[in-house]
Amino acid sequence: MNPLDLAGNVYLVTGASSGIGRACAKYLASLGARVVVSGRDTARIEETRVSLDGSGHAGVAIDLTTDDVTAALKRIADDHGPLSGVVHSAGAHGTTPLRAVTRESLQRLFAINVEAAILLTKAFCKKGVHRDPAAVVFMSSAAGLVGEPALSGYAATKGALIAAARSLAIELARDGIRVNCVAPGIVETPMLERLRSSLTAEQFDTIVATHPLGIGTTDDVAAAVAFLVSPMSRWITGTTLVVDGGYTAH
Repeated sequence: MNPLDLAGNVYLVTGASSGIGRACAKYLASLGARVVVSGRDTARIEETRVSLDGSGHAGVAIDLTTDDVTAALKRIADDHGPLSGVVHSAGAHGTTPLRAVTRESLQRLFAINVEAAILLTKAFCKKGVHRDPAAVVFMSSAAGLVGEPALSGYAATKGALIAAARSLAIELARDGIRVNCVAPGIVETPMLERLRSSLTAEQFDTIVATHPLGIGTTDDVAAAVAFLVSPMSRWITGTTLVVDGGYTAH
């Protein structure tokens, strides 16, 4: 018996054009699932699709802040069958000191990080779109659990995802849909490379030191996501799995 065997299941992964989203898509495919990858950049989505193990995968261009998400998920289910789960990895990051925060910057963060997550879940609940049982995983962040300077807007959105997942878990349990979050710490992504290049070696070492197990990889996060969509977590809903190398243990 392999409870992580996902053969016969179809999952939608948003934000799959790079980073954690791409890693989640590849991890699920490696476990036998068929994966529908989505994002706004068609070329990068296609790069992800062709990199996946197995066959039957698809790429779909969706702008979660402007497109009709309900219609998009219905098309996906019509084309590929009802979904066993959705991994909402699409999101925006913003490091902005309070003095520079604007209404527009906050609205941009909340639109993709929170509003899109809730509307995506609403669309997923429609008849014929999801299987029973099914799972939704939101990509939160350790920033939603601890305080850091210049992250008030971003942290607020990630904390909101955690709160939303709790309420949705209660509401959707009767439909056989589990809702959970993964809260990563800092992992090796292109975003981290940009941060590394903007800091001195000493400054970056200080960041690394806040993670007792060191900086993680995207596969560390993807493994947690795979667990939460698999039958192994059939009795887990409304919770947040922190994957941060010990960062929030301080």
